[in-house]
Amino acid sequence: MSGARRGYSNVVGVDDGPFVREHRGDVPVIATITTQGRLDGLLVGKIRRDGRNATERLAALIGGSRFHAHVQAVLLQGIALGGFNVVDIHALADRLRRPVLVVARRAPDLEKIERALRTKVPGGARKWRLIEAAGPMEAIEGVWVQRAGLDRRQAAALIRGTRVHGALPEPLRLAHLIAAAFVEGQSRGRA
Repeated sequence: MSGARRGYSNVVGVDDGPFVREHRGDVPVIATITTQGRLDGLLVGKIRRDGRNATERLAALIGGSRFHAHVQAVLLQGIALGGFNVVDIHALADRLRRPVLVVARRAPDLEKIERALRTKVPGGARKWRLIEAAGPMEAIEGVWVQRAGLDRRQAAALIRGTRVHGALPEPLRLAHLIAAAFVEGQSRGRA
């Protein structure tokens, strides 16, 4: 935990709740706030499945919370929430005036994602441009990331400083578990 004490002690982790493929409408989003590995707060919001409001909703959820003044970084479990509601990570970082780091366990199949966006998702070309604008996925500290507002060294320090159990930073691990329990009554999946 020494990395958290050096740089990023108040971090938000965001993940969406699970949903069935046929679901239309809103999807819950959970944001955990951790301080040096300890859960200090929880935010609950909604975004539209496959919509265009993830950036705006996250900015309002985090920026309007009592935690905002102390938050030092925002971590996202993937660049898209609620299916293909793609977050504009640069706009989110600008609005919150905080760095944003997208984290994934493995490199995504970008060709498959682009094909799905361009052929099956309304507004898919715009969403693909947001993914491209976020920059390439980079392997850092055993996970894959995209970043806004921090360099590679700072991203590595953020990941190291917020890990407690496993490969994922603790704020994301907690957000994942809580989001599943929020929707299904119990946590599930790999955390």
